Amino acid sequence: MMKRPGAILLISCYELGHQPIGLASPLGFLERAGYTPAVMDIAVETLDAGKAARAEFVGICVPMHTALRLGVHVATHIRKINPSCHICFYGLYASLNAEYLLTHHADSIIGGEYETPLVKLVDSLAAGTDVEIAGALLHKDIESLQKQLQSESVLKPLHTRTNVYKPRNDLSSESLAVPSRKQLPPLDQYAHLEKDGAAYLAGYVEASRGCKHLCLHCPIPPVYEGKFSVVPKEVVLEDIRAQVDAGAAHITFGDPDFLNGPKHVLRVVQAMHEAFPRLTFDCTTKIEHLLKHHRLLPELRDCGCIFIVSAVESLNDTVLKNLQKGHTCDDVFAVISLLKGIGIALRPSLVPFTPWETLESYLYILDAVEHKELIDHIDPVQYTIRLLVPPGSSLLAQPATQPHLGDLDQESFTYRWTHPDARMDELQKAVSVAVESAAQIGEDACVTFHRVRNLAYSAIGREGSSTAFPLYFEQNRRRPPRLTEDWFC
Repeated sequence: MMKRPGAILLISCYELGHQPIGLASPLGFLERAGYTPAVMDIAVETLDAGKAARAEFVGICVPMHTALRLGVHVATHIRKINPSCHICFYGLYASLNAEYLLTHHADSIIGGEYETPLVKLVDSLAAGTDVEIAGALLHKDIESLQKQLQSESVLKPLHTRTNVYKPRNDLSSESLAVPSRKQLPPLDQYAHLEKDGAAYLAGYVEASRGCKHLCLHCPIPPVYEGKFSVVPKEVVLEDIRAQVDAGAAHITFGDPDFLNGPKHVLRVVQAMHEAFPRLTFDCTTKIEHLLKHHRLLPELRDCGCIFIVSAVESLNDTVLKNLQKGHTCDDVFAVISLLKGIGIALRPSLVPFTPWETLESYLYILDAVEHKELIDHIDPVQYTIRLLVPPGSSLLAQPATQPHLGDLDQESFTYRWTHPDARMDELQKAVSVAVESAAQIGEDACVTFHRVRNLAYSAIGREGSSTAFPLYFEQNRRRPPRLTEDWFC
């Protein structure tokens, strides 16, 4: 039982190089309820053993795969120095891995919309009561969870089971608290905006939760099941104001898809631009949304949008169909032309290593990147990304996926899979080594790009014909805006 509010510790492990909203948002809720938690972001801070030893409740935020892997190491360390504390994993990947976490590391897990259940759980522990909390699972629930999963999967092979724990997601936004950021590390410790040769502090907000789309490789659909809700404009603007006051000159909207609610986000960015005319922003949205809502794009530009991230993933229509991305290769080319004409930079993200990509189609991606003059728009790590198939992935039950799947590597929180062409697996390893080495020395993205393409030529048995840099390569050329953090999962 917790005896004092100060016994709460919230920990973020990694949030895409941003000041973590996974700390700021629950902190706002807990402070509103009268608690005064301590916080820690191990992405930019060393784990404070003193704080961990004093904590009676430790909440570890795991919104993505990298954060979960780091979070398990953090939990293991905290158990050694503070065996009696209550450890709660919260966030998207807590839901996907509920059974494993409760068996090995967690006293409780909360997934999806975690803020209200987190406050209720802390209240219950502080009061010494044992009440059922919607959206939360405790260690005592592990047997019933296992029976539920087993009964629903009794006729299915292990690798086709997609019935992970789905918390009840309360998507009502009426009671959302404004994120609290005063205790968090300052913005200068996080990713910066690079624009026209200068660096600027960057903030991070959410204007919506969940996603209405069901892309098969995305971890959001198994938990949210096509639902999304908006964050009230006033909450978003107050959070933006706090970060501008802290020095932010740029804002990243971290919504899974910014154009799920186009009228809402337009109102948000118009109000933001009116309050902060010089503030720029970026967002993430689907290729199909950029085409469908193309008439909104000039307004977004005029309100400060300088680049848009879109999950292109591949230019192979078979891959796109198997991932149910909702766009085609031709759609991607149409968006490239559209955004170029409007004056917003496109920053594509890729998953170029899937069971259905081929050496030829991988090379086609690279050729298209050069011909469309996108080399500086794509961080080289994107050429290395291998499809991640976590527990609960919608891909597991797909006939196109199953021939390639191996066993679940539970400690890595992903299913193994093998490409039907062994050269592709070897190429992915070689490209990863080359890109990592290039990043360590700060190599120009254009130079790294041609290293990658020569590796692909070698894999296919062709002589490298791209050793000469393109005519537009200049060390001091003007490059499109970007954030300095290039990882994304």
